Formats: sequence, C-alpha cells, structure tokens
Amino acid sequence: MFRFDEGLKVYLHHPSVDFRMGINGLAMLVEQALGLDPFAECVYVFRNRRRNRVKILGWDRNGFWLLLKRLEEDKFIWPDEAAVPTLTVEQLHWLLEGIDVAAVQRHPRRVYERVG
Repeated sequence: MFRFDEGLKVYLHHPSVDFRMGINGLAMLVEQALGLDPFAECVYVFRNRRRNRVKILGWDRNGFWLLLKRLEEDKFIWPDEAAVPTLTVEQLHWLLEGIDVAAVQRHPRRVYERVG
C-alpha cells in the first residue's frame, strides 16, 4: 500500500465533488472552497457523492500528482466536518482502510517528570 510521510498535513474537502474534475479543477477548489494554497506541502482529499471513490491531490516540488482509490462494493466512512476538519497521516490511512476516524479514540499522551 502507498504510505505518506508522518509530518504531512491532510485536509478534507467535506462536500462531494464531481469526479470528472481533474487536477486543475481540484486545485481551484483548494484555493476557492478551502481557502488554502494548493502548492503547499499538504495533501487534499476529495470524495464522490456515492462515497466509493477518493481522490488525493498533492504538490511535489515541480508538479501535481493525483491519486484515486475506487472501492468495488464498500463505501468510505467520511468524517463529519465539525468532528474532523483535518486529518493526521495515520487517520488518512485509517480512512482509506475503511475505519471510522471519528469513532477511534486513542489514549492521551502522557508526560512524566520522574519515574516511580
């Protein structure tokens, strides 16, 4: 499976998009709908109305790349905008694997001053 670097920022476009849209149209959506820079070191994730396809747009030094994943029978579990405005790379991998990102709860990070 394709894996992203841990430090990468991941932004979701919550409304569905027309999947005939290519790189130029998705880059314009990033600028206009999300108000973000499509040339930033981030990835932008889009879905279709039926939630069986996901497109991921990213900029890499000198050009855009576009990834598409199509599910044959299942649907992606798309998080609610209020609950999950952005994702970590780990959460993006969960979403692509079919895990409900909003339902997963991790233990809080603990910082201790001393042992014992």
